[in-house]
Amino acid sequence: MGLFANFDISGSAVSAQSIRLNTTASNMANTETLASNKEDAYRARQPVFQAFVGQQMDASQVGVRMLGIVESRADVIQRYDPGHAMANEEGFVFASNVNPVEEMANMISASRAYQNNVEVMNTSRDLLMRALSLGS
Repeated sequence: MGLFANFDISGSAVSAQSIRLNTTASNMANTETLASNKEDAYRARQPVFQAFVGQQMDASQVGVRMLGIVESRADVIQRYDPGHAMANEEGFVFASNVNPVEEMANMISASRAYQNNVEVMNTSRDLLMRALSLGS
């Protein structure tokens, strides 16, 4: 593994946590959205990541890559509210299945992971600078 592998690993992790934060923010923004049927109701989304170690031209590559974003399979919330403008023929509206408590915990976790990886990059940079200054 080369000297700059820490930057590859931490850089890809920072990018992954940024995607995670954006997805969580989107979920939080849609917590209270309503629909007139189950199919149109907002469902929480979560990114799926994979750690990878690959070989390309004799240089080891490591890091995190995003595989995609999946929708929650949890049931949406059905409420009886016949006076609501979006109520269906039976008087029901459908709310998103986003759990705000879980999303806040996810946001805190992603934010801390982001900060940790930035700190790893800064420490790696400082160590490389010190190593370079030894030669002068």
